[in-house]
Amino acid sequence: MQTTHVDALELKVAMDCARSVNGVPIRLTEERWLHISEEHCEMAGLRYDVLETIESPQSVHRGTAGELLAARRFEADKHIVVVYKETGVDDGFVITAFLTRRLRQIERRERVWPQ
Repeated sequence: MQTTHVDALELKVAMDCARSVNGVPIRLTEERWLHISEEHCEMAGLRYDVLETIESPQSVHRGTAGELLAARRFEADKHIVVVYKETGVDDGFVITAFLTRRLRQIERRERVWPQ
C-alpha cells in the first residue's frame, strides 16, 4: 500500500463570502454547503440565494446561543432562513440554512435588524 504526502498548501477550501447587515464578512464553506444541501435537500441549487439572504435580508433576529437568523422571502409562501454567527467585526460563518413557511416562529425572536 502506497501513501501519498499532501502538502497543506495544496489543500484549498472552497468558500464563498457575503457581508452581513453589520458589514461583517460571513463565510460559507464547502463543508457547510454540503451539510446544508444534504440535510435540507430543498436547498440544493440555492447557494446564491443563501448568500443573498445574508446580504439583503428582510429581517435579522437573535438566536438563543449568539447566532443570528437572516430571513428573506423566497416564494409567495416560503422564506429562506440563514443561521450564522459573527465572531468579530471581520469574520463570521454560516451554521445552516433552510426554507420555512412558518416565519412567525422566527419573528418571535428579538429583531436586531431593521430596528
